[in-house]
Amino acid sequence: MPTAYVVTALVTIAFNTFSGFAAMTRFAPIMRTLGPALARAGVPESWLVWPIGALKALGALGLTLGLLGVPLLGTAAAAGLVFYFVCALYTHLRVGDFSPQFYLAIVFLGLAVATLALDPALVLREYPYRQGVA
Repeated sequence: MPTAYVVTALVTIAFNTFSGFAAMTRFAPIMRTLGPALARAGVPESWLVWPIGALKALGALGLTLGLLGVPLLGTAAAAGLVFYFVCALYTHLRVGDFSPQFYLAIVFLGLAVATLALDPALVLREYPYRQGVA
């Protein structure tokens, strides 16, 4: 497995694991800024467990399983995280909320896109029969 993919996937896993569990447990330091951002975006706090926290944690779990030998599950998890953060950014843009959570979502989206782009299950390899052709 390429080193760039492993490192990117591990960073994406770490960020989403922390963010997902912080949302599900309503971690106080995070809630100081997240609570007002949710209110501005029109998202109820009851969504912190499902779908917000759970989908991030499940995405991290899927990426972990992808690294451990289920490559297509890792690919699906990376694609799911891309979709999740595109929707999150749309939600912030829709109401004109440019809080720190908006910019953090951009970082999370970038990590998910990089993980998906570097995914070895998606890399096209040259066909072996072409090696001997003159």
